[in-house]
Amino acid sequence: MSGRHLRGKSAIVGMATAGMGEAPGFSAMELLGQAAVSAVADAGLALQDIDAVFAATSGHAFPTMSVVEYLGLRPRFFDGTNVGGSSFEMHLLQATMALEAGLCDAALICYGSNQRTAGGKLVSMSEPQWHETPYHPRHPITAYALAASRHMAQFGTTREQLADVALAARGWANLNPQAFARGPLTRDEVLSARMISDPLTKADCCLVTDGAAAVVLTRADRARDLHEKPVYFLGAGVANYHRSIVEMPDLTTTAAVDSGRRAFAMAGVDRADLDLTMLYDAFTINTILFLEDLGFCPKGEGGRFVEDGRIAPGGELAVNTNGGGLSCVHPGMYGLFLIAEAVAQIRGQTGKRQVQDCNLALCHGNGGTLSSQCTAILGSGAVL
Repeated sequence: MSGRHLRGKSAIVGMATAGMGEAPGFSAMELLGQAAVSAVADAGLALQDIDAVFAATSGHAFPTMSVVEYLGLRPRFFDGTNVGGSSFEMHLLQATMALEAGLCDAALICYGSNQRTAGGKLVSMSEPQWHETPYHPRHPITAYALAASRHMAQFGTTREQLADVALAARGWANLNPQAFARGPLTRDEVLSARMISDPLTKADCCLVTDGAAAVVLTRADRARDLHEKPVYFLGAGVANYHRSIVEMPDLTTTAAVDSGRRAFAMAGVDRADLDLTMLYDAFTINTILFLEDLGFCPKGEGGRFVEDGRIAPGGELAVNTNGGGLSCVHPGMYGLFLIAEAVAQIRGQTGKRQVQDCNLALCHGNGGTLSSQCTAILGSGAVL
């Protein structure tokens, strides 16, 4: 089954972010709370209307319990599935299923982190250590560097092409007042930046920031009565084949091949129909891998695909229009910020970076070390 019966059955009716970049003095839960309260208000609802909670955090073993307690909620349904940064694309699917089953009426998906001001570093302690420990890796960077090195060796991908991904992200960030990293960036600066894990320099790696985001979903029939333009859930797909990078079947091919295929089948759309593509760019190699695995170009052609500003402002494919994890925000788990940007674009609320006639958006989340892959497709009422 493709799950086509879920297409268009739910809609995002509220969205908000908080603490983007740096938010000194606030805990992760306080930032999450700010985004959640604002998203509920954006939907024209009250907190007591929320009867389902979906959350994943890196700081709470029982995230939904913590959220429910902090916000004073009494949900009928909750789920704390944590598959890394892709958790929130999965939560879209789970929330839609719960709404369609009548288990809830208004679902909150939320995340918050103060990773930057709490002194966090881009090192993941969630990675399995038994395989890699003897080699003293720096997770997660070392794992992504392995994928980048293999792609370069197998397909001739160059560091210059990786740099083009970073340049495109910065170009979009310069149009986004909320982006943390703004200002000029040249290819030479990317290539000459401090090497972190060969072949990835500091400029090939995502930011370490604070930030929170939240969205509210309800059933489509109710969404039409609320004051914000509904952004409909059209489809989603998930896939996961490994956790440790040394167990990844092929360092140049991710499970996005399958998550994307499933999402497109459920949504009943094709890549050519998309107006916006939001990809989890924790590292520059991610964007290249996901463009290939989601079918935008053949395997091995991703490096050449991103050359010459193709995914930058003014290029033929709008990718990561907020500036991505490379230049906008990356507070540990980035997947919900992909969704937030897609919602803002479909609503027409993104100012200078607005994609013209944006009605159909793909959000692709990545968790672990190229491990869990979750793809979701959202659209306006025009594509139902």
